[in-house]
Amino acid sequence: MMGALLVGLYVFVLAIFVGFEIITKIPPTLHTPLMSGANAISGITLVGALVAANSQRATTASILGLLAIITATINVVGGFMVTDRMLAMFGQKKPKKS
Repeated sequence: MMGALLVGLYVFVLAIFVGFEIITKIPPTLHTPLMSGANAISGITLVGALVAANSQRATTASILGLLAIITATINVVGGFMVTDRMLAMFGQKKPKKS
């Protein structure tokens, strides 16, 4: 049990460092496509949260699944709003009416 916990903690800390290094080295022109990809990954997380919330095992799993559904939904919707706003910056400007 303790060995699995240490391996999980090791992978988690390593993922934090690798993620930080990758994110800090991305040029600004790639942020919009990467945001769309992150939204797709959050959609997969949302499906997993639905499965966890529907489990019949324990109340704790259902509560954590519900919290995961809420946070993943906020992440997906907010991410698409940011992506839409960023893409609108590159669109054609509408002429102002005088």
